Amino acid sequence: MTIGDLAAATGTKVETVRWYERVGLLPAPPRTEGNYRAYDAGHLRRLGFIRRSRDLGFTVAQIRELLALADQRDGSCGQVDLLARAHLTTVEQKISDLMRLAHELHEVIGQCDCGTVAECRIIEALSPHSSM
Repeated sequence: MTIGDLAAATGTKVETVRWYERVGLLPAPPRTEGNYRAYDAGHLRRLGFIRRSRDLGFTVAQIRELLALADQRDGSCGQVDLLARAHLTTVEQKISDLMRLAHELHEVIGQCDCGTVAECRIIEALSPHSSM
């Protein structure tokens, strides 16, 4: 398949596919006689894995490690488990931070009297406090 076909099949931009090749996440495909990239089902599976991992918030470095582990089919999945658990901790911390942010925004919005901007509690809360 062409790079456009691969990109469309995975919901990835063509330039992103090329970037994944440049950074070594996706192996470069063979070229046709016309010098076009010729992708196969293995590229499709690997790019699908990369996309799903990115959608779940894994970093490029983490995906690189996951792919290396996935390529060792007979290896222990213990390292995969450790990576997933570390990522889960990061995700849970982000959720906690977002919950605190939502709480703060609810409080600030709840203080709004919808008067003038000069009296706006939201603008006041977002403004840095002056030391003067």
